[in-house]
Order: sequence, then structure tokens, then C-alpha cells
Amino acid sequence: MRHFSAIILTTFFFAVLSSTLRAQDEVPLNVMALNKIIPGARVGSGYMVGDTIVFTNGVIVQCGATNLVADSATVNQLTGEVVADGHVRIEQGEMVWVGEHIRYNFKTHQMQSEQFRAGKPPAYVSGTELQGDITNKTYHARHAYVTTDDVSDPEVRVYSSHIKIVPGKYVEMWNAVAVADGVPVFYFPYYRREIGPHANNWNFLPGYRSAYGPFLFSTYQWYLSDGLDGKLHADYFGRRGPGVGPDLNLHLGQWGEGTFKYYYLHDQRPDTSTNGTPWVNGIPEDRQRYYFGYQATPATNLNVKALVNYQTDPLFLHDFFLGDYANNPQPYSFIEVNRYWDNWSVDALARPELNDFFDQVERLPDVRLTGYRQQIFNTPFYYDSESSAGYYKQFYANTNGPIPSAYSASRADTFHQILLPEMLFGWLNVMPFAGGRFTYYSSETGPGGTNDEAYRGVFNTGMQTSLKASQLWPDATNSLLAISGLRHVVEPSITYVFVPRPSKTPPELPQFDTEQPSPEILPIMFPDYNDIDSIDSQNVLRFGLRNTLQTKRAGQLESLLDWNLLLDWRLKPNPGQSTFNDLYSDLAFRPRTWMVLQSELRYAINQQDLNMAFHQLTFTPNEKWSWGIGHWYLRNGFLDSGDNLVTSTLYFRVNDNWGARATHYYNFETQRLQEQMYTIYRDMRSWTGALSFRLMDNGNGPTDFTVAFTFSLKASPKYHLDEDTVEPYHLVGQ
Repeated sequence: MRHFSAIILTTFFFAVLSSTLRAQDEVPLNVMALNKIIPGARVGSGYMVGDTIVFTNGVIVQCGATNLVADSATVNQLTGEVVADGHVRIEQGEMVWVGEHIRYNFKTHQMQSEQFRAGKPPAYVSGTELQGDITNKTYHARHAYVTTDDVSDPEVRVYSSHIKIVPGKYVEMWNAVAVADGVPVFYFPYYRREIGPHANNWNFLPGYRSAYGPFLFSTYQWYLSDGLDGKLHADYFGRRGPGVGPDLNLHLGQWGEGTFKYYYLHDQRPDTSTNGTPWVNGIPEDRQRYYFGYQATPATNLNVKALVNYQTDPLFLHDFFLGDYANNPQPYSFIEVNRYWDNWSVDALARPELNDFFDQVERLPDVRLTGYRQQIFNTPFYYDSESSAGYYKQFYANTNGPIPSAYSASRADTFHQILLPEMLFGWLNVMPFAGGRFTYYSSETGPGGTNDEAYRGVFNTGMQTSLKASQLWPDATNSLLAISGLRHVVEPSITYVFVPRPSKTPPELPQFDTEQPSPEILPIMFPDYNDIDSIDSQNVLRFGLRNTLQTKRAGQLESLLDWNLLLDWRLKPNPGQSTFNDLYSDLAFRPRTWMVLQSELRYAINQQDLNMAFHQLTFTPNEKWSWGIGHWYLRNGFLDSGDNLVTSTLYFRVNDNWGARATHYYNFETQRLQEQMYTIYRDMRSWTGALSFRLMDNGNGPTDFTVAFTFSLKASPKYHLDEDTVEPYHLVGQ
């Protein structure tokens, strides 16, 4: 009897509990007049009839994330069923359903409608006799069509007598007919269209290039799941042959993002880009490219990166992926793992040599321990450090000319520094510092090895001083420069660094991390100066001056002017150095929000030479037009060969349907129009198209010209916003 009573009590308890949980799961219906939500709407009115609410003159019904809006509706609070009439709109998640008479159940999600229109970008569906399936939350309709036009009378649509809709995912159609402007153009026995955020689609780019002949680039973009998507390329070059390859994108959540790309081309004219000069190993007919990129943060403060770039020859990117070549003509491969804490970090890097036709330092491995600037106990002193160890091998490109021999060695380096930051007089920042470095090199091996085992010691000391002052003029105004109040901030600084002659000079050591020419001024303080093998004596003062002018525009703080100047005075120059390093200027001037001037200069004071100049003036006054004009100058002999180039990019939007862009690169050094590119854009309602013409004169060999037409559905755009501006080569297939 006790067991029987216990069973009854337990059954009663679970019955009450399950009933309570069901009551908690049921989200109540919230019915109100539309003017309560939208001010100014008609004043709705309603009354109760048992469990039913009748509302007229505008009503909104809310239940969880689902909203129903209509002119009038009858709502059964017990069953959750709503019969709505007049401008009915149901928002269910990301889906929107529209009709004049819809019966919808908020509890079962069953829907019935005589006529309806539904969807979410990039696809919409419209039809009659809509019926909802309660069990698997799918819907069926008759005499329906699918379109990517969000208008009442779309030009392009796919008709079907029967359609199946899975909200937010896809639609399926049987015996479907594609219609363009009322004319049937294609028949599909079965048609499926994704209406989620990832819709499979084809992209085609036909054109002609003098180096290829006629070509056709075709790409199928597919989405398998949230964790895997990709592209399949099938291209044909009239004079060169077919090219194919897949792209795979892995989305692994906590385990990161990965991208794999492979491309194969059977090239019928592989020596086209060599201008008749055979490569030392020859350009193969079977040309390939492998690319793998990976980045992840699998745990807090742990980063993993990997990049693999392999290609069969040095001209593969130049010939067929000119956009990638312009970004990085000599790609390398590496694997890097970084673990960091508040005051320390450890980096492990492996960089193998995969392409023997590029100069490269192989690092197998390179491990680095960095100590960030940190206080020493409760003293006023601070400490930072950097230590590394690895095995390195210097390779030189395998070219037609004489090749220096490769060499390798091990290296262990450790640097430690003490700093004393202080503020004097309440406005002057002073920071004396002193440090030391010890480096061990093993004997060089390989045919190019000449140096024996070596030990090097380096001592460094100096002082950094700076101050910051500002002046405010709140009443300053100027309509021409859109000034509303003005603040001037000035930051002068002087840094002194003294490094006596190291125990071993650079010529006595292998050169793996060596100083390379740079358009910007290199750091003088350790460890910011990280060309370990090029460290030599220095006795230098660096003067810095930064000026900033700020004003308010549209209620926001904006920099009118930002100007930074640097100059090094070498108190004891090394052989080959002048007393003064180049005067370096970095300027950003924004006279109006829509106008920006950027400038970088390097002027050699001793030689009175302008070594480098870069200027860029950009106008973006409205959406109608924009123009950017720039000048790049590099003195011959500074950073290798000289250059004197003027660039211009002009965009003009004629109207809502037409636009044009023109880009020019003129080289004053060779007095030739080095590159010109023209693009005409056309908005065709459902489609967007761009006709591009590019002409390239490299100064040697025949002029290279390309004509290409790229187009894509607006619902599945081929390029993201402004991508054609940042990477214009995509418009001609590269």
C-alpha cells in the first residue's frame, strides 16, 4: 500500500510539474492597437467575445519573436489562431509574409492564405493557396514563382504549379519555367533556390586579353553548412589552355578559420611572360598553385597562424593572379604559435623554403621570449627584454644570373634593459635607460659559409624626453575649413641613444635579420630596432615634433591636421653614413570632411636630395562622384630603382542605372602611360554589370590589353561594396 501511495504521489507531482512547465513554455499573445506602437496610426478598437478578441482599424499581435500586423483581426487567445484581413504582414524570424487574408496559428505555426508574398533577401516567393505543414514546419503553395526582385512586378522569375517552402532555408519547385520580361527562356524539371544567407550561385566573366586571347572565367560558389563553403573555378584561356581548381573555407568556431586553394593550368605557351628569355629551369606547361591559410584562438591568450604558399614557377601569380601578385609578389610560408600573458609572450615560428626562386631566410625554428615593459617590484625602475634562438638558412633566388651560395647557422640572442620613467616639473617626461645584449653564432655551414663560431656583446644606453602642450580656442570659426572651435596639441621629443662598438661587427657575422631599405625611418631604440645581425655602433640624437589641430564637425571631434616630423643627428656617423639622416615628414590634412590630403616625404639634408615623396588627395563630396589623385616619387638609387608616378582614379555616377570609373598611372621617369583602366557600370534591376578595358605598357615587350565583362545577381553579388575600387584587377578576372 505504501508503494502504491508513493506511485500515486509521484505521478501527481510529475503531472503538476509538467503542466507547470508547459504553462511556462507557452508565450502569451499580446494584442494591441497599432497606434500604440506606431504614433500617428489610426486609432484601433477591440472587444472580447469569450476567448476571442476582435480588433479593427489597425492591430498588432505579438508572440515571442513573431509579429502580425493587419487592418483587422480576430484572435483566439486559447488556440492561438488569428484570422487577419487587410495589408497583413507577418514577421517570423528573418522571414516576412505578406497578404490580404491570412489565417495563422501562433502555437502551431500553421498558415493558410489565398494569396501571399514572402521571403528575405536575396530571394522572394509569391503565389496562391498557401498551406502550412505543422509537423515539419514547411509550406506548400500553388501557382507560385521565385524571384530576386523585391518589387511587385519582377522582370525575372521562375514559375511553378507547385512549390515547397522551408522558411529561412530554401524553396523547391517542380516543372518550373524561367521567365524574363514575360518571355519563357528555360525549363527546369526540378528547381531549388536557397533563401537563407548562403545561396549557391554561378559567376561568369568573359573577356579578351592579348596575353591569353579570348577567355572565360566561371566560378561556382557553394555552401554546404555553417562550417564549410567554397568555390569551384573552371576557366579557359584561348591561347593558354584550361585552368581549374577548388577553394575551400573551413569555419571551425573555437578552432579557427581555414582556407585552402588549389589551381592547375595546362599552359600551352608558358614562356609568354619571359619575352623570349628562357628561365633557368624553364617555365613548365603544368603550372600549379597551392595556398593554405589558417588562424585560430583555441584557448585564451593562445594564437595559431599558418600560411602555405607554393607555386611551380616565379611568374605564375604574375600571369594569372595579377591582383595577388600586386599585393605580394614573393609570398612565403610559415607556421606560428603565440602564447601571451600580462607581462610575457612566447612565439614559436617555423618558416620553410618552398619556392627556390625567391630570396628567403629559412627558420626551422625561431623561438622568441618577449618581456613587456613591467615594473620591478615596488621600485621606480622598469624592465623589458627580448630573447630568441633558432636555426637559420639563407637562400638566394635561383635565377639566370650569378647566384650567391646559401649558408646556415644557429643563433641565440638575449637582450635586457632597465628604464627609469619620471615626470619632472609636472610637464617634462624623462626616461633614462641602459641595457645589454649577448648573441651566440655557430660556425656557418653550406657552400656560402665563411664565418666561424662567434660571440657578440652589445651595450646600449640613452635617454628619451618628451612633453605635451595644448591650447584651446573655443570660439574659433571658419566656414571654408568647417572649423567650429580649435585645439592645438604639440608634442616635441628628443631621444638620445649611445651604442659603443660591438665586440663583433656585422661583416664578421652571418646576416639573417639584416637592415633593409625602408621608406620610413627605422627605430633607433632596442628592442624596437630588431635587425639583430646589423647592429653596429651609434651615437645619435633623434628629434621629433608632432602637431595636431582638432575641431568639431557635426558634433564629432575630428583632426584637421596631423603632422609628424623626425630627424636624426648622428654625432659620430659610421662609414657610409651622413651626419644627418633624412628629414622625415608624415602629414594628414582634412580641410573638409570629404577632402583628405596625405603626404610622406624623406629629404636628405646633407646631399640636398629628395629621396622619397608620396602625396594623395582624395575628394568624396557626395555619392555622385569621387576623385583621387596621387604622386609617388622615389629617387634613383634610393630603395633600388627610381620611380616618378602620377595616379588618378575618377568615379562618376551618371544616374541610378549608369556609372563610370577611370584609372590612370603615368610614369614621368619613362614618359609613358604605364597603365589605364576604364569601367562602365550598368544597373539592370536584377543584375549588375561592368564592362572594363585595361591597357598596360610595361616598357618591354608588347602592350598588354584586356577587355572583360563581369556581371552578377544583386541577390548574390560577386563583389562586396567598394571591392572593385580596392582590388580593380578582379574586374578583369584577376
